[in-house]
Amino acid sequence: MEGLAIRASRPSIFCSLPGLGGDSQRRPLSDGFLRLPASSNAAVNTNLVASSVSFHPISAVNLSAQASLTADVPALSDNIVWHESSICRCDRQQLLQQKGCVIWITGLSGSGKSTVACALSKALFERGKLTYTLDGDNVRHGLNRDLTFKAEDRTENIRRIGEVAKLFADVGVICIASLISPYRRDRDACRSLLPEGDFVEVYMDVPLSVCESRDPKGLYKLARAGKIKGFTGIDDPYEAPLNCEVVLKHTGDDVSCSPRQMAENIISYLQDKGYLDG
Repeated sequence: MEGLAIRASRPSIFCSLPGLGGDSQRRPLSDGFLRLPASSNAAVNTNLVASSVSFHPISAVNLSAQASLTADVPALSDNIVWHESSICRCDRQQLLQQKGCVIWITGLSGSGKSTVACALSKALFERGKLTYTLDGDNVRHGLNRDLTFKAEDRTENIRRIGEVAKLFADVGVICIASLISPYRRDRDACRSLLPEGDFVEVYMDVPLSVCESRDPKGLYKLARAGKIKGFTGIDDPYEAPLNCEVVLKHTGDDVSCSPRQMAENIISYLQDKGYLDG
């Protein structure tokens, strides 16, 4: 009988099988294969793992090319079970004297999302409330640094931020997500992650002409010159919310459109819904 080779899913593991000498046979699988001697005992013991790996004669394996053998293993999700914590969300909210939620600020580039998010965070901090802001640009420096601005990557960008925001809300933190998030379906997908009412969509209703006149990062100028492709509002669409909780509309009035006043409008909504109470 020929020897056998088992392809390990992770080469950097140690392996020990009964009948192969116990711990004395523990050794790293440097090339991803565990080699079993061609003995009757070894042949019997392979039944222990035969249900989860594939066996092939060594002569059929291209070791020099590090050929990949597909293991017939169940999907990872089949083996995942939710582990309940001894401390629940209501306990954390009682400790913080506030209710966790996600405030999702959406709008065109230059509409003032980040400015309002900062003003809101500061105003809530002054009231003794714990917040955390997930700014679209900031998140792309770390968690989402591998994503581009293509449609599919934008969707993944929003999905990841939505999942992180959900965790903050579960902790009892008021999470402020500030990003363009141009596609309605992506925002709705994030809303669906949270219990009813815990996703507060805030729409910065500012005309494109105003945003372009501000152009704080010079991005509109670059987009108009064709140096940036797929820029929201220029050659990529922005889908305004249809049923958002708060609309911050640009009126041209310096008082009603100030970041602090816009933040207070959001805080009024949170107070009415009981999010600032323990």
